[in-house]
Amino acid sequence: MDREAFREALLAVMESKEHPSWPAFTSGRVPADRLHLHLEQEWGVYIRDFPVLLGRAYVQCPLPEVRRDLAENLYEEETGGLGAGRPHPELFLEIPAGLGMDLQRFHQVRLIPEAQAYRGQLDAATVQQGWPIAVAVTTLFLEGTPHERHLFDPSAPARPEPPLEDHPLVRHYKLPVERLALVRAHRDVEGGHRIAAWRMVLDHVPATDRAAVVAAMEATVVAWSAYRGAVASACGVQ
Repeated sequence: MDREAFREALLAVMESKEHPSWPAFTSGRVPADRLHLHLEQEWGVYIRDFPVLLGRAYVQCPLPEVRRDLAENLYEEETGGLGAGRPHPELFLEIPAGLGMDLQRFHQVRLIPEAQAYRGQLDAATVQQGWPIAVAVTTLFLEGTPHERHLFDPSAPARPEPPLEDHPLVRHYKLPVERLALVRAHRDVEGGHRIAAWRMVLDHVPATDRAAVVAAMEATVVAWSAYRGAVASACGVQ
């Protein structure tokens, strides 16, 4: 698999990272008394532990150039020291707090079966399958969106970034705008993280590992899709 085919295969995976249930979450059709199920599962599956997942990729990687990019990302996620001022998982909890949810639930999350399976896929990818897969799954898949192609083709659709005042949680669930500190932090640093993610994978993953990376990404999006569908069902979305 040459570099161009590798990039296209990865972009195809990212473009499939869309779930038909998502418009229900962005249009306010999820009942407010069930929204906590979505946030709790997201927290327990990967948001709480994202610095750990990223750290696993860092400690496995033998390449200083890649480790430097990972270290910068990890530092921001774990401390907020490059922009946010606070750890990103901590900023996430501002959202349920601002919605009046019981934060104790977030410290005692019980993952639904599909969430457990998805987390199992993330753990396998970041522990058992080598640094190229760990880097791709954490920095490309978990942090990326279906709009990654815009990084390479400015005519491709960019990720929508409406004003924070128009964020679905503000508009439909009355979340105070100041509670969107995590969204603001991501917008401040994510452009650099996206460029670094693709640089790490395209420039440094050995050609002999490219097919395995694509396969792992494809397996991850399958597990993610099943997880998103189960969460949507639990939230009352058909």
